[in-house]
Amino acid sequence: MSGNWFTARLQAIAGAFAIALAITPAVAQAPLPLTDILGKASDSALTKLGQPGAFYADEAVRIALPGPLARANGILKLTDQAGLTTGITKSLNDAAGQAAGAAKPIFRAAISKMTISDVPGLLTKSDGATSYLRQSAGTELRAKLRPLIVGALGKTGAFTQMDKLGKVSPLLGSVGIGKDTLTDSVTDQAMNGIFKYMGSEEAKLRANPLDLGKKLLGVQ
Repeated sequence: MSGNWFTARLQAIAGAFAIALAITPAVAQAPLPLTDILGKASDSALTKLGQPGAFYADEAVRIALPGPLARANGILKLTDQAGLTTGITKSLNDAAGQAAGAAKPIFRAAISKMTISDVPGLLTKSDGATSYLRQSAGTELRAKLRPLIVGALGKTGAFTQMDKLGKVSPLLGSVGIGKDTLTDSVTDQAMNGIFKYMGSEEAKLRANPLDLGKKLLGVQ
């Protein structure tokens, strides 16, 4: 297979994507390569966030303690329990990362159901598909991500750490933080981080359709 043929093939794919992205929403009634872009963006985002320590390392998506406990942490810093709350924060971020790494099939399934039908901004905004996915399937995705978060919080020891803190400090009980509250907080924050990364990855792929063509062909 000659280099010229391969280059021509990639250029043809890039041209096809460029044409697809230029189609007006009004005439796009079936799944387009835009879903391929979103699928790749989803996989890439979840792979990055699924790396050990990824959530905690990025302050833009770092999982924080739930509001009441975060405020209580200011008081706990004056005691020898401050180190325990730091450990909990890291466990929450580790749990979010584990859940993200396991969430690819969930997001891919939602993306496969997408059809493009007169959605303003979907084809023109750099993160239009990501925004539309969150708007149309965000509730469903959250419901499916939450059990992954529950399992990950157990594996990372976050629930055990919360119980331990509750035993050594009556302050925790006074702010009303339980397992469900903690799970909901981590789930919501993880969703925000995932969609933030997806939007960024989508924008990169839209800006470089030739690179997308390579990815779809499995070429590095």
